[in-house]
Amino acid sequence: MSIEGGCRCSAVRYTLSIDHLPPTYACHCLDCQTWSGSTFSQQALLPEEAVHISGPVVFYDRTTGDRTSHQRMCGICHTRLYNTNTRRPGIAVMRAGTLDDSDRLDVVAHIWVKRKQPWLIVPEGVPSWPESAPPEDFLPLLMG
Repeated sequence: MSIEGGCRCSAVRYTLSIDHLPPTYACHCLDCQTWSGSTFSQQALLPEEAVHISGPVVFYDRTTGDRTSHQRMCGICHTRLYNTNTRRPGIAVMRAGTLDDSDRLDVVAHIWVKRKQPWLIVPEGVPSWPESAPPEDFLPLLMG
């Protein structure tokens, strides 16, 4: 199976060196709502070396406290593709909606649900946390 994705204008394309579509999570924090322009951000955690990208990528760094987030986006349409950060070296946080087969993804967890829109219902049985999830609970759901 070839796992591919890209930006809205197709100037940037990527391929993931993984065997199956990754599990994803929904983040309902205010930053994700603002940055996505939507009710939440759907993301997948992947080894950074699994992401092979081509096209005009631009970078944006955002520092908050002791953490810097390194954003990668299309240099033409500015679609956010993925980021890495100094707290989790080697892990890419892929924007799930940029995957070609995004309609086939499973959301296996929800974080920052204390900020979710009141009309959105988290399905029964899907793990969720009011804020960030403890890594020992969260990472096994997403990294296998």
